[in-house]
Amino acid sequence: GAKLINARAETVAQKPSFKNAFLQRRCLIPSDGFYEWKSEGKKKIPYSFSLKSGAPFVFAGLYEQWIAPDKKTVETCTIITTQANGVVEPVHDRMPVIVPPVAQELWLNPEIKDPSRLLDILKPYPGEELICKPADF
Repeated sequence: GAKLINARAETVAQKPSFKNAFLQRRCLIPSDGFYEWKSEGKKKIPYSFSLKSGAPFVFAGLYEQWIAPDKKTVETCTIITTQANGVVEPVHDRMPVIVPPVAQELWLNPEIKDPSRLLDILKPYPGEELICKPADF
């Protein structure tokens, strides 16, 4: 079947696929950048996004553990996406949620079950802190 690569911030608290993990199994996924592709005619042009400071950062994530039909335990995770900020939007309408350092402890705290407190974290990262450039693969 279809694989779920990411979860939308706007629906993560309601979707059956994600709502339990949203309340109980939150994680941070380290990164130093991400890519989005812009359609230009029949071509897709890759762009890279990173912090202007060059520092690593973390995405808001969820994880699950389930038993496959062959009885093996499968561990999965997903990155939460939100609407693009002004830097990402010319390339793509969505972006991964980057969790600022001040919100990381709250995001990981298993005692926090109030969806509104968690949803407040799932905002577009400030565009003035990101840099976009064509990717050179």
